[in-house]
Amino acid sequence: MTNKRNYKSNVFAMLLEEQERALELYNAVNNSTYGDPSLVEINTIEGGFELSIQNDASFIFDNVLSIYEHQSTYCPNMPLRSLVYFATLIQKKYMNRDIFSRRLVTLPTPKFIVFYNGVEPQPEYSEMKLSDCFLKKDDEKSMLELVCKVYNINKGKNKELLERCKWLSDYMVFVDKVREYHNDREDDKLEEDISKAIDYCISNGFLEEFFTSRRSEVLEVTKVDYTFERRMKLNYDEGKDDGIKIGEKLGEKQMLLDKIAKKISKGKSFSQIADELEESEEDIVELAKEIEES
Repeated sequence: MTNKRNYKSNVFAMLLEEQERALELYNAVNNSTYGDPSLVEINTIEGGFELSIQNDASFIFDNVLSIYEHQSTYCPNMPLRSLVYFATLIQKKYMNRDIFSRRLVTLPTPKFIVFYNGVEPQPEYSEMKLSDCFLKKDDEKSMLELVCKVYNINKGKNKELLERCKWLSDYMVFVDKVREYHNDREDDKLEEDISKAIDYCISNGFLEEFFTSRRSEVLEVTKVDYTFERRMKLNYDEGKDDGIKIGEKLGEKQMLLDKIAKKISKGKSFSQIADELEESEEDIVELAKEIEES
């Protein structure tokens, strides 16, 4: 029998299926002390891996719609994604009301939080805004804005937040152990290293019940999540290297253009310039055209 939990995209999302943990994290983020988890209404979008619209966790409590996302790879499009999640949730829950009536349709206040634990250095706290992706910037305040608060939960960051939410702190112990055990090891050792991290957490009382009861699910989703994280990092590093190479080539070309321009200003012919710079005369002619056009 297939359980919908098998389609969770990461351990963070699995942990926030429970009302108790959702309320504990809500209290930690908002510095509150609410104590009745039965009042938490979980309404996470369950899309599955094959669907693009699936958020990590969302719930309504105290008239607040909290949309929480886990991020192991930095993505500047979180506000746009959060807007899609919010619209999907509202459509699912509230659009059966008559929005064309004279009665105001009330909604829970949305709050968008991102918990970052990737390996790429990021500040302890930052904000992402939907308006950053708008093509036209003006001095007037946008009529549509959405702000994602981003908390870096890596070791040494946001200590007070992690102290207020023990399960989040325990989760980061697991993440750090996977990275420690799998550091620079072959990909075929990943499952073994994740299993060792699970054993460590169980033996040392970090989310012991959770890892014991849902071990196989944790193993599978962590394999997918960690492989994706590694692939994104490789793509980032390759893109950075490509950018450096392109920059070097552009710099070399600019230096050549400067030399050609100086020699042209001294009245030298294309054949003389080609001979002095050890370039073909055809290339010098083409580059001279670029100089003239610019």
